[in-house]
Amino acid sequence: MASKSRSRATYKCADCGWTTVKWVGRCGECQAWGTVTEAGVTAARTAPSRVVERPAQAIGDIDVTSSAAKSTGVGEFDRVLGGGLVPGAVVLVAGEPGIGKSTLLLDVAARAARESRDVLYVSGEESAAQVRMRAERIEAMARTLFLASETDLATVLGQIEQVQPDLVIIDSVQTIASADIEGAAGNVAQVREVAASVIQHAKARNIAVMLVGHVTKDGAIAGPRVLEHLVDVVVQFEGERHSRLRLVRAHKNRFGPTDEVGCFDLSEVGIVGLPDPSGLFLSRRDEPVSGTCVTVSLEGRRPLVAEVQALLAPSGGGSPRRTTSGIDSSRTAMILAVVDQRVGAKVRDHDCYVSTVGGVRFTEPAADLAIALALVSAGSGHPLPAGCVAMGEVGLAGEVRAVAGIPRRLAEAARIGFTRAIIPTGSLGNEPIPAGMTVREVDDLVAAVRLVDGAAQREQSAS
Repeated sequence: MASKSRSRATYKCADCGWTTVKWVGRCGECQAWGTVTEAGVTAARTAPSRVVERPAQAIGDIDVTSSAAKSTGVGEFDRVLGGGLVPGAVVLVAGEPGIGKSTLLLDVAARAARESRDVLYVSGEESAAQVRMRAERIEAMARTLFLASETDLATVLGQIEQVQPDLVIIDSVQTIASADIEGAAGNVAQVREVAASVIQHAKARNIAVMLVGHVTKDGAIAGPRVLEHLVDVVVQFEGERHSRLRLVRAHKNRFGPTDEVGCFDLSEVGIVGLPDPSGLFLSRRDEPVSGTCVTVSLEGRRPLVAEVQALLAPSGGGSPRRTTSGIDSSRTAMILAVVDQRVGAKVRDHDCYVSTVGGVRFTEPAADLAIALALVSAGSGHPLPAGCVAMGEVGLAGEVRAVAGIPRRLAEAARIGFTRAIIPTGSLGNEPIPAGMTVREVDDLVAAVRLVDGAAQREQSAS
């Protein structure tokens, strides 16, 4: 039966590539205004069936031995990937410029090459000589590591056909362009075509591919959103430019969990994994200081002992300033209101500065209690007791709510050397308390403030 067809105009978003059959003022994918324009006329057709070359198999007959993950040689990166690289998988590694993406992937390439695997490193941003200079600096030289400086998609695919590698690294996907697609490298159509072609080759030849992706000024991955849907794993680098600490998170992972985080130390000689990074997020001082409190944050499944600092200063007039670093500003504003209304600490007329130590970022509400106690301590000028950690979510009524993973957090704090802990009531359950640690449970923020004030007064009288 002949298929019916009719022509229709399509409209496309210039930012993300989203298409629609009618014009709209706002993109339905990226929510941008005024970016939807007419893309041309297409015909709706019904595709005919074809002869099946690879018939479907029973799920129990499919061989999975060839899809076992292989270690990258970098333990912290394997943690994020879910055990290593799966043959045929495509990993998108995104992050700000200069954060360490190329350095880490060059190290991964060298480690894979030393394990008798052929690796092709394609650089669209640097020459092969520049890449070799970096490889010599970070000691990433290997005999089976091949370098190519290409920006044409057809040439890149030709390099893959010639080398027949086990691992391909493309730095970056926004610098590669196809001669068959209009527009400069990095636009929506080019990124979509480059990614689709590379992914097709990777799946057909069972080659693991790692793509470096740029980010926008807002921190989102540049290019069409479909790029994140096409790849198997999306990994993002985080970190401050003035800090050597780098955190790697998986936002999407078809082969493992997305709640893991890898910690790295970026230096002049390369990037090194940090299996035990807790000490990086604590200040070094001999005596307790007011306005500081330590908490234990769960980054994925890993507990990290981190310190939050708060400073209150009289406002010079007008609206008081609220400045945060490493903490969500709206969350801090809410905690400030709770401290002012429920505890009675008058902070509304003061400039407030809240920051974390070491560049760590708090993304869970378990740090609420530590932030609140640091603010109260900054307002009173009295430091918290030595060796004390606090964790719990603070509600608008001043109650302290339970958070997940309290036993794991307490065990990590005890390992670092803390002896006191303040936690929400009922969050420990029947779990044992770590040896050498005193745990106090509180129902609300007022009880927590009284508890730390009493402990601090006893320490002062004893000294």
